[in-house]
Amino acid sequence: MFHTILVPIDGSEHSRVALCVACKLARQEDGQLILLHIPEALPHEPLLVWGIGAVPMESTLEKRDEVGQALLDHATEEARTLGVEQVKPVLTRGDPSQKILAAAEEHGVDTIVMGSRGLGDLKGLVVGSVSHKVSHGADCRVITVH
Repeated sequence: MFHTILVPIDGSEHSRVALCVACKLARQEDGQLILLHIPEALPHEPLLVWGIGAVPMESTLEKRDEVGQALLDHATEEARTLGVEQVKPVLTRGDPSQKILAAAEEHGVDTIVMGSRGLGDLKGLVVGSVSHKVSHGADCRVITVH
C-alpha cells in the first residue's frame, strides 16, 4: 500500500511534518520515498526555509536551485535518520501542482504525502492551494497533513 511515496518538500513546517508521516508509512513496508522540490519565486520572503535560511525573491534560478538542493539534502538526511533507507531526491522546475502530479505518474507512486499549506499560503487562498489541486488530480492516494 505504501511502497513508493512522493513527498513534496517546500521548506515549510507542514512539509516537514508530511515527511515525518511519510517516513512512518514507508517504514511499515520497507518503502521508498521520492522527495520532490520545485523552487518557486514567492511574492514574499520566507523567514526560514527549514533551517537552510531565507531565499530573497530576486534570487536567480541557479541560487534557488542551490538552496533547493540543500533543502533536499537536509530532508534526505532526516528521512534516513527516521529509518527510511531508500530515498530519492528530485529537483525540478515548473508549476508545483503539475510537477507533483507528473512526478507521481513518472515514478509510479502509491501515495503522495504533502502538507496542507506551504510557503505560498496567500496565493493558495486566491487560486486554490497546491494540495487541493493535487488531491483532485492525482490517480493515487493523497494524504494531506495539517
